[in-house]
Amino acid sequence: MLLVHRPRRFDWSFPKGKLDPGETEIAAATREVQEETGLQVRLGPRLPDRHYEVGGEPKVVHYWTARPAYGADLADFESNHEVDELRWAALPTARQTLSYPRDVELLDAFESAGYDSTPLLVVRHAEAVKRAAWDGAEARRPLKRAGQRQAAKLVPLLSAYGVSRVVSSDAARCVDTVGPYVEASGADLVLDPALAQETAEPGALKERVADLLRRAEPAAVCTHRPLLGPVFEAAGTDLVGLMPAETVVLHHRDGRVVDCEQHAV
Repeated sequence: MLLVHRPRRFDWSFPKGKLDPGETEIAAATREVQEETGLQVRLGPRLPDRHYEVGGEPKVVHYWTARPAYGADLADFESNHEVDELRWAALPTARQTLSYPRDVELLDAFESAGYDSTPLLVVRHAEAVKRAAWDGAEARRPLKRAGQRQAAKLVPLLSAYGVSRVVSSDAARCVDTVGPYVEASGADLVLDPALAQETAEPGALKERVADLLRRAEPAAVCTHRPLLGPVFEAAGTDLVGLMPAETVVLHHRDGRVVDCEQHAV
């Protein structure tokens, strides 16, 4: 457990901060940790929000479990006016060190969370040109401009979970949804007809999902609305309705989903 010491408040707490204008909670979470500790992190399951008052004003803080990205360490940390000391602590030591009961309560949630799990992101493709307005082959129907903007907004979301493998329907509207992230991150892209609306087969789709749940590798699946039900069924979870470019993060361990959360862009 990584704790930070804030010299202005003379307290020990967890890394946290505020949203920049137009920034998502997910992007802020990873950015603030890096700014305060020098660590690049990959998010795990979400923890309960903390509600309290500061100077009489209500405040809400959103927390996630996280772990350092491969090869990341504290070498880049520099003491500053916001955080002047870092400390790795085992849970019993963290309980004794933290300054606020609300942070100690968060440790209990952390212990019961699937923090040692692996994320699989299920992405519905971004907003595409309507069928009635497209004269070409269905598999080549592209994204609308709004869909292209949605695809760009997916980049920090997939980055926050360290997605290194993207498995997508080979339809253009799916490939273009994950394309910006693949280009920005260098993640492996696998085009799979089993995830395409026109060529999907129930047995093959189920096996693709099962294979991803067996891997200890952060991954993402991009598919079509009619196939979301079979994907979630194959993962052993309830159906989650998604709008274009919305994403569900399935946190899994030993082939079984242990937690999930939903994100819009």
